[in-house]
Amino acid sequence: MSALSVLLVEDNPRNLKLARDVLEHAGFAVITAMSGEEALPAARAAVPDVILMDLQLPGIDGHAALSQLRADPVTAGIPVVALSAFAMQADRDRAIGSGFDGYLMKPISVREFPGQVRGHARGVWGEP
Repeated sequence: MSALSVLLVEDNPRNLKLARDVLEHAGFAVITAMSGEEALPAARAAVPDVILMDLQLPGIDGHAALSQLRADPVTAGIPVVALSAFAMQADRDRAIGSGFDGYLMKPISVREFPGQVRGHARGVWGEP
């Protein structure tokens, strides 16, 4: 069984490190990007099993990056999950309504995060 690959797009270095460490400890192969501009070529090159995308990014934000990922035949089918500190139901609804495949809240739960990510990857790509 090969490790599930995750592209983690997060501009806050502490949040990036925590999420990466938790996922790597759980056996995921993690690729990171700190902006939407970095995420697009990384997604195209790696074609990960799932992308975790912060919504508030410098330059191209998460919504704009999602639009570009969906427009590219290479990345269009990759599940993209919004990763956000916005706690309001309207924020979640907007993310899902704009095409994200899921919505995870920050701060992440160290205990639950790997299973949540695995569940989103499994929904499209089959068992890990």
